[in-house]
Amino acid sequence: MESGVGEAATAGDLIEIRFDCLESAELEESLRQVADLIKYTNRPLIITFRPREQGGRRDLDFASRIEFWNNRPRSADFYDIELDLVPLFLSATPKMGSVDWQKVICSHHDFVGIPDDLEKIYERMASTPARILKVAVQADEITDCLRVFRLLEMARSAGREMIAIAMGSAGIVTRILGPARGAFLTYGALEAETRTAPGQPTAKELRELYRIDKIHRQTKIMGLIGMPVCQSVSPHMLNAAFADSGEEAVYIPFEVRNLNAFIRRMVGPRTREIAWNLRGLSVTAPHKTAVMAYLDWIEPSAREIGAVNTIVISDDLLLGYNTDAFAFLKPVMDQHGSLRDTRSAVIGAGGAACAALWSLQKQGGARATVFTRDREKGSALAEKFSAGWEPLAGASFTSFDLVINATPLGTRGSLEDQSPATEAQLRGARLVYDLVYNPIETLFLRQARRAGCKTIGGLPMLVLQAAEQFKLWTRAEAPLAVMQEAAKRALHSSVLNSQI
Repeated sequence: MESGVGEAATAGDLIEIRFDCLESAELEESLRQVADLIKYTNRPLIITFRPREQGGRRDLDFASRIEFWNNRPRSADFYDIELDLVPLFLSATPKMGSVDWQKVICSHHDFVGIPDDLEKIYERMASTPARILKVAVQADEITDCLRVFRLLEMARSAGREMIAIAMGSAGIVTRILGPARGAFLTYGALEAETRTAPGQPTAKELRELYRIDKIHRQTKIMGLIGMPVCQSVSPHMLNAAFADSGEEAVYIPFEVRNLNAFIRRMVGPRTREIAWNLRGLSVTAPHKTAVMAYLDWIEPSAREIGAVNTIVISDDLLLGYNTDAFAFLKPVMDQHGSLRDTRSAVIGAGGAACAALWSLQKQGGARATVFTRDREKGSALAEKFSAGWEPLAGASFTSFDLVINATPLGTRGSLEDQSPATEAQLRGARLVYDLVYNPIETLFLRQARRAGCKTIGGLPMLVLQAAEQFKLWTRAEAPLAVMQEAAKRALHSSVLNSQI
């Protein structure tokens, strides 16, 4: 425990000790250690003993909880006591010891969703003498965060100190922006493996990735919308770019299921229900095409491609761009030179394939063929970009100068052991280009190298498209080297975490 507290002191401003993570046999000795632990840190200590139904690690009956708090370490700075126990402390019965309410965090947790009576729960908490109120609820949609942010506004207006958090990957925005909007604190895990709630970042991520200490209400906000997004490398690249350039901005992953509700309630300058300095968005699957219906203006190339991956918010307007096309082409041109009179194979029929085909079409004389398993989707895409179509099953790429994987096959996770083509199919192709960037070395690329092909991975395209987004949002050149190094570090870290 001593080493853990010492590590936590270097990462956070306050330290929470979760006694519910200990077995009963360990409790008594650990409680005696708290006074000694204070010697190891000058950080305030929060003591927590939470039952499983409110997010704790153990089944705790009422009697066990009462006994713990009666024997609580008096030297702690704060006690996180659940709302259902507060009436017992208020009753001042002989069974319950007195409590210093200036040390109490009165909390309520809901791991199922957002309670219909959330505001009434807040009112019950606000009626107690607890110094700090805490609400943590599960967010299934990013728009659920609006009610959490409203609680912070209610508390601020009433002069009450509050912690309000939306748990889950859809709620990470409340953890990052909460303190800037009046929250008493936000929570970060010491290590990724010790997270105590879904969607909880580490303290290091909050400090170093999101620079939470530098966020204020006027900070420019950019973010990535898609489903899923929490494993994206984009926050690492763009937050590093903002830090390097001195830009007062933060880039946040927004997990969006219901695009219509998100745009209407949180993005659109004329309809949004939150006052924040939102300036731009990256767009990834599955929203690149659907988002176009909500934009006030779309650059001609993005309209031709049929996909938008970048939104700029300017003068109450939503402006759409596609930076994928430029980013796709440059690594190929750097290695291959002119694409005039080349034969290219594009595997896939999604947004990435659209950007690749549009770019190839703009190269005079470049001939493209679309390869897909789905004939209807593939032939429709091929017709749109004046390309040929062939079935992927049994295809041979021997006569192609360039073969592009524009599918998600090979992406870290459940698709990592899959490839859109075999070594035999790729043999004879001149250059193989995988738009998947995580992992850096995909099965598709390994097969291509064994087949004797030159290869390009997806990392250069990833960095270049993000650099163009940075330029659109800030009107300044992006620090490419900084972004590339940040992306590599993040990808290396994801490899290590997957091996733990």
